[in-house]
Amino acid sequence: MNELFETMPVKKAYFKIALPVVLSMMVTLVYNLVDTFFVSQTQNTNLVAGVSLCAPLFTLMIALGDIFGLGGSSVISRLFGNKETEEAKRVSAVCFYYAIGVSLLTSLIMILFKNPILSLLGTEASTKPYVLQYYHVISIGGVFIILSMIPTNLIRCAGHAQDAMIGTILGCVINIILDPIFLFVFHMEATGVAIATVFSNFVTDAYLVYVIKRKCPELSVSLKDAHCDTRHIKGLIFIGIPASLTNIMQSFAVTLTNQYLRPYGSNAIASMGIVLKVNMIIMMVLVGFAFGAQPLIGYCIGARNKKRLKEVLRFDALVIISFACVMTLVLCLFTPSIMSCFMKNQTIVSQGSTMLRCLSISTPFVGVVLILTTLFQSAGYATGAMIISLSRQGVIFFVVMIVLTALLGYMGILLAQCISDIITLIIGLLLVKNEARIIESHFYLVFIA
Repeated sequence: MNELFETMPVKKAYFKIALPVVLSMMVTLVYNLVDTFFVSQTQNTNLVAGVSLCAPLFTLMIALGDIFGLGGSSVISRLFGNKETEEAKRVSAVCFYYAIGVSLLTSLIMILFKNPILSLLGTEASTKPYVLQYYHVISIGGVFIILSMIPTNLIRCAGHAQDAMIGTILGCVINIILDPIFLFVFHMEATGVAIATVFSNFVTDAYLVYVIKRKCPELSVSLKDAHCDTRHIKGLIFIGIPASLTNIMQSFAVTLTNQYLRPYGSNAIASMGIVLKVNMIIMMVLVGFAFGAQPLIGYCIGARNKKRLKEVLRFDALVIISFACVMTLVLCLFTPSIMSCFMKNQTIVSQGSTMLRCLSISTPFVGVVLILTTLFQSAGYATGAMIISLSRQGVIFFVVMIVLTALLGYMGILLAQCISDIITLIIGLLLVKNEARIIESHFYLVFIA
């Protein structure tokens, strides 16, 4: 582990840690598309709607797991850098068992408050049977979904990013295999879809726990190690919560955009749905590189190795911004062709082309925002991480959407995310400048040759 984080050339170390994360993201994206495909092949619109209505529950569980997965990896990577291996080991066990505790509490709440939650999800008489099928399984087996986010993130801090990738791919493949079996062989409808999801996450958990016990002596899943300094518990929670809010804010942004597009008809909403899926592919690669580098950044901060930190940040920025610029150019030049791959409807192709260009213009800015986000999380700078998490697709986006829609109407809706990205970047850079002493870095030097 020391060779990877301390002496290995930055470029090699960066790709060794980040590429498996990028590949994991892409496999997860493929799984989501295939999963939707299999459910759609039933030709049962109520089943499709019922499973879709439960999607926020899955997003919430991932967000809860991120509190201890991303928050814990932030603390542990700094502890590794500071050579506090035993304390890092205890923090990893705390993350594991605290996540189990939160999972059980979540299941209890879902069972006790089932009817109010179903109402919030928008359940109707036609979809209720399928929502209940999915809901019952996911409320009981949610512990495996939440728990999967912890070892996935923690073993990357120990330099085993490839094993984390294998665990993710293993779960996705099993889910893809089980979906058609439960749907078309056993005719289990939404129950089968939910069981496939829960079981695949259980397999991922089992594999990653095995990796920790066999390959990661610096980490622990032992209950006797589940105690550590209170300040580290506070640190992982204060960093983990902003990280988890990112998922929630993404759902908020999509919902808000669709609400503002409703007066312009179903074609506009359908066009935006396709555009967001195309944009998601680019975003997942950017997120993979950004968060894949987090253990390396955190280690350098913990070790107070500013020279190597500067090299890592500079190379991280080079990779992310270069990729973002290339993809922005591709999307802007070939937008109609890209939209035509999804639907041949000329109205949707035309509307979607304008939407995709407006959304993709700010992709390089989003890349820098992601670098700032991982820098704040790696440094344990909870305030900066929280502000960024609540800004881009949250508070700033909400305010920009209101203002631009009032001023520009339809085009204001399309430009809202782009302007929000730029404003969030400015806020992030100001936070870095003001808190440079706290995060112990020279971020601005990344952009100097």
